[in-house]
Amino acid sequence: QVQLVESGGDLVQAGGSLRLSCAASGSIFSINVIAWYRQAQGKQRELVAVITRGGGTNYADSVKGRFTISRDNARNTVDLQMNSLKPEDTAVYYCYAVKEGSWGQGTQVTVTS
Repeated sequence: QVQLVESGGDLVQAGGSLRLSCAASGSIFSINVIAWYRQAQGKQRELVAVITRGGGTNYADSVKGRFTISRDNARNTVDLQMNSLKPEDTAVYYCYAVKEGSWGQGTQVTVTS
């Protein structure tokens, strides 16, 4: 079972940037599809972005043009670069290995106005 660990969450002002990383216990390259989800307090978990092993990506409409998901095989991570952050981006962010069904523990992102 692959284990995932997120990092990079922080408190940031609106308009700022953060970079989240998802590290895997084994080779990140062996994981076919990895997604970032987020869950705001009192709301359902929602898909933010997804990336395939071949580099194909897809994004939620709410983050298109602001967030970028990428694989870094050298660092063995999948990263989520978040720019132009808004207070509504405040949530716990999770990475998820889709085929393996494995979730990380989450990292908190808080955006203040």
